[in-house]
Amino acid sequence: MQRNLARRAVFGSVVVVAGMWLVSCAPEAPQASGEIARQPDISPDYAAVTIPPNIAPLNFRILEEGDAYFIKVHSERGRPIDLFSRTGEVHIPLKPWRALLAENRGNSILLDVCVRNADGTWRRFGRITNTIAAETIDDVLVYRFMKPIYTWWKDMEIRQRDLTGYDVSVVLHGRSFGHGCLNCHSFVGNSPDVMTIGLRSATYGSYTLLARDGAVGKVGAKWGYTAWHPSGTLAVYSINKVRQFFQTAGTEVRDVLDLDSALVCYHVASQKAMCPEPLSEPNRLETYPAWSPDGRHLYYCSAPILWQDRDTVPPKDYDQVRYDLRRIPYEVETDHWGVPETVLSAEETGLSILLPRVSPDGRFLLFCMCRYGCFPIYQPSSDLYLMDLATGEYRKLEVNSDHSESWHSWSSNSRWIAFSSRRPGGPFTRTYLSYVDERGRAHKPFILPQRDPAYYDSLLEAFSVPELITGPVEAGKTALAQAARSAPSGVVDIPISGATPKAEPSDPWQQRE
Repeated sequence: MQRNLARRAVFGSVVVVAGMWLVSCAPEAPQASGEIARQPDISPDYAAVTIPPNIAPLNFRILEEGDAYFIKVHSERGRPIDLFSRTGEVHIPLKPWRALLAENRGNSILLDVCVRNADGTWRRFGRITNTIAAETIDDVLVYRFMKPIYTWWKDMEIRQRDLTGYDVSVVLHGRSFGHGCLNCHSFVGNSPDVMTIGLRSATYGSYTLLARDGAVGKVGAKWGYTAWHPSGTLAVYSINKVRQFFQTAGTEVRDVLDLDSALVCYHVASQKAMCPEPLSEPNRLETYPAWSPDGRHLYYCSAPILWQDRDTVPPKDYDQVRYDLRRIPYEVETDHWGVPETVLSAEETGLSILLPRVSPDGRFLLFCMCRYGCFPIYQPSSDLYLMDLATGEYRKLEVNSDHSESWHSWSSNSRWIAFSSRRPGGPFTRTYLSYVDERGRAHKPFILPQRDPAYYDSLLEAFSVPELITGPVEAGKTALAQAARSAPSGVVDIPISGATPKAEPSDPWQQRE
């Protein structure tokens, strides 16, 4: 009887897609002969999460045994979305999903799941309750898409994804300039108008693309980790003597260190670079610059150099290097740098402090800490922390797992973060999103949604360095590719003080994930 009821429900007006029926007449759920107290097991884990009101549908799979599935997606207002599935795969249609989210900002969005047994009876599982935030997330995510293998540097690309749907486009592919390596993409705040991409190519050299005001040029220097001043008139970037090596055992056998590093300030108008003395101390490593949103302070990471030989890999005591979090005042009107101060010391935390990023509203500083070193993606101990800049208090965020968390960015409204996580296990880095409320509490993260709910199960590529921006990248991939193959507009002479050497072009296969 229940089976006939289900069949009658799908007749009338239905849409059939990939073994699933969208029922436009919105029937009642099948009568269940059994109630299951627990929630259904679904993948990805889209349960008890807070989502943006403009996010793409959270398609998922129901991992419960059965021969038919009924799903009701509903909230306080608006028309419910009722779905039947033969396979347990749930593909939520975009238009009604958008309407439901738009009408219910700040409310719960509910998932009711019923599963049909082989004998034709239905069992109903506990309701899944998610929350629709009032605040949107920036529309576009830019990230590097690559194989997680250090020898596979010939097939990597920078991509951009429309978070309100599933459209993905290539910003730049390495094959467009001799299968080169590309990384370290950066923007002025969350704006797509200005972008830089670091290039490394045996054919075209190691330089930096600068897309600005509708034009794309090639700067005659290889920029590392980059932070644009909010004015867009200058950028501070790192030069790093990066080396990769391997451990004999462990959950992650790869490791990366900086044998030497410093920070360089590049002025766009004059096309000149300088090394402020406090940012290029001879006996310290400086890296990971990040501006405060008002442009009056530059945050960065700094550690003492514990070795004399800057060529041996790995040097003695490499696993004792821990970075402090520092900041230095800056006046853009006079181009004057002040005296650096330590915001948080590695001596206090016992950990290495990396990747500072200040929220656009200036309230919080997001960073990660790991046991040692400068490369958190290869450190299972890496976790995300949040500092209240008004009080200086910091704490470990609720979003962490037993695997590496790192490479994070803020949305323009300071309510969302995107970050890289190894939490699925193994070498595959994925992008997760989390809502950060006004108190600085990070809500349960969820993986970037995909059209195919089984997308990540067979994906052999990694997502890295996720950056949230307010719209699509302004520069076209053809213009970027042509600039990558062109000659640079002069070579930037980098004046280095003290014992810190000039950056050496890294081999393309020494990639930064």
